[in-house]
Amino acid sequence: MNQLSERLNSLSPSATLAMSQKSGELKAQGVDVINMSVGEPDFNTPDHIKEAAKKAIDENYSRYSPVAGYPALRNAIVEKLKKENGLEYTAAQISCANGAKQSVCNTIMALVNKGDEVIVPAPYWVSYPEMVKLAEGTPVIVRAGIEQDFKITPEQLEAAITPKTRALILCSPSNPTGSVYSKEELAGLASVLAKYERVITIADEIYEHINYIGKHESIAQFSEIKDRVVIVNGVSKAYAMTGWRIGFIAAPEWIVKGVNKLQGQYTSGPCSVSQKAAEAAYTGTQDPVEEMRQAFQRRRDLIVKLAKEIPGFEVNVPEGAFYLFPKCDFFFGKKDGDRVINNADDLAMYLLEVGHVACVGGTSFGAPECIRMSYATSDENIIEAMRRIKETLAKLK
Repeated sequence: MNQLSERLNSLSPSATLAMSQKSGELKAQGVDVINMSVGEPDFNTPDHIKEAAKKAIDENYSRYSPVAGYPALRNAIVEKLKKENGLEYTAAQISCANGAKQSVCNTIMALVNKGDEVIVPAPYWVSYPEMVKLAEGTPVIVRAGIEQDFKITPEQLEAAITPKTRALILCSPSNPTGSVYSKEELAGLASVLAKYERVITIADEIYEHINYIGKHESIAQFSEIKDRVVIVNGVSKAYAMTGWRIGFIAAPEWIVKGVNKLQGQYTSGPCSVSQKAAEAAYTGTQDPVEEMRQAFQRRRDLIVKLAKEIPGFEVNVPEGAFYLFPKCDFFFGKKDGDRVINNADDLAMYLLEVGHVACVGGTSFGAPECIRMSYATSDENIIEAMRRIKETLAKLK
């Protein structure tokens, strides 16, 4: 009998990866699809980082690394956190993993017991609730709509906390919305969290460098909760290194030790060559990071302008990351022939199959009234994609 574990059967497939796969299948059939479903920079890894990887191969960095990562990389991360964020950590408080995704999952698995509650603001990245389920915890969804710029309030956070609450997962800049919490907004959340010693904040800051408000703010800056914050970050987005698979946590040492114990049993340390590349990313010139950020901001301005010209879309202005998350429930119940749009997932599939633009429906992000579009693509693709979307949606009556 082919029977998968109950643990696996409780999980949902990744909607973003599924839509990307569907887009790829259509492309393989010769369909001209513009893929706006994937959260991946379209730039190449900067040359000095690639050169560091080549050097590492020549110097035979081909053996197992320490579970937590090479000391040189962890020290580079310590310096990055001090210089860019004003935060003091030691190398013993850093653990590197196979991407920030594993870093988030490691932390949840190390902290959450069966029946523990984890507060997940919605819209959320598709994997957060699934990771909590994997740890046999209970995701507690706190919804924040477009009218509040997709950001939860201190009052909402306070109302969601119970004696079973173990963690809060906070993503800023946000995937899927691009919303960014200001220092004042984070201070409000921190004032609530300070009252609950058992609650750990998992701060996913992977989009830190892709923000359009001048300066990233970390919730770890507030001394009253810093010893209960786990920062998650990595090189994927800022340095166009998604395939290199290097992420990290910066956290109290007891949490790092737990994560290392866990990681030591199921993956060990991340790729040795990728670690040397990541070290070069953190210690070398940051000019490419700023160049990419400026390109993303230009694209943000372009896609917001074009989206606001589409009747039926409700659009906010994202302050970071590279996603637009328009509210599209205006189209629910509308038809094109026999085809009925019942929800955002239907709309995303309609845009793919009829308009040949791949977006992701908001249901898996906890916002079934929205769709996610990635503008990590060329200006030309953005212009053509929005033209197709506008034309396709006009067919719905």
